[in-house]
Amino acid sequence: MAEASNAARRIVLTGAAGGIGTMTRPLLAKLYPGLVLSDRVTPPDLQPGETFLAADLTNPDEVAAVLKGADGVIHLGGHSVEGTWDQILQANIVGCYNVFEAAREAGVKRVIFASSNHAIGFYPRKKRIGTNLTVRPDSRYGVSKVFGEALGSLYSDKHGIAVTCLRIGNVGPRPLDVRRLSIWISPRDLVQLFRIGLDHPDLRYEIFYGASDNAAGWWDNSRAEQLGYRPQDKAEDHRAHAEAEQAKIGPDPVGDLFQGGTFCSAEFTNDVKRIVS
Repeated sequence: MAEASNAARRIVLTGAAGGIGTMTRPLLAKLYPGLVLSDRVTPPDLQPGETFLAADLTNPDEVAAVLKGADGVIHLGGHSVEGTWDQILQANIVGCYNVFEAAREAGVKRVIFASSNHAIGFYPRKKRIGTNLTVRPDSRYGVSKVFGEALGSLYSDKHGIAVTCLRIGNVGPRPLDVRRLSIWISPRDLVQLFRIGLDHPDLRYEIFYGASDNAAGWWDNSRAEQLGYRPQDKAEDHRAHAEAEQAKIGPDPVGDLFQGGTFCSAEFTNDVKRIVS
């Protein structure tokens, strides 16, 4: 993680105008001076000296142009919530493929893929889980994240790219409700996981959970800890706020049972007794 080598590295951040990109950009810029920002639209707060290259993820030529000469990619871009099948297909599946393929063609050594807790959203909240298990996506969005994890595994095994998949919970200054007390991650803890993906010498293909030091957490993140992850923030410090916000939301008979919350209850037509175990 030497600063001299980082200064010379070209790291591309897709989805730079989005919520997570906006929160992590200032921290990443200090660590990787060669940071290149990319999105379909220019970030409204673009600073002097920041490098921005517009690209639509569904356009392989535009993606290839952005990744030319890159050493690493933090791929946050795409449709960030549930959507129609066509929205998810284009932005999160076609777009994700274009990023990995452009990375391969450009000789990019490392890719960080922003997966999601919604890849495993149908696991019950009472169950603590690791990463070595069957995926249980809770939405079309969740399915796209499972696809990205599988694609990353393929490009790691077949083409030698070091790939890190981060099943991100909820990023922000503090948890928004009680569910997020279990899955919250602060921007600086997320950047710490980015650094492992970009810099750890022994990384080939890994799945980590994007979560801070949460006492109510549902996830075993021991593999990230083995590779040096030491979260600095705790969701419990914000419990009073989360509980106050939860009181405004009210109960969700389906979503409250599962880790994915409302993503599970949306369009739900099953009997919960068939899947809660």
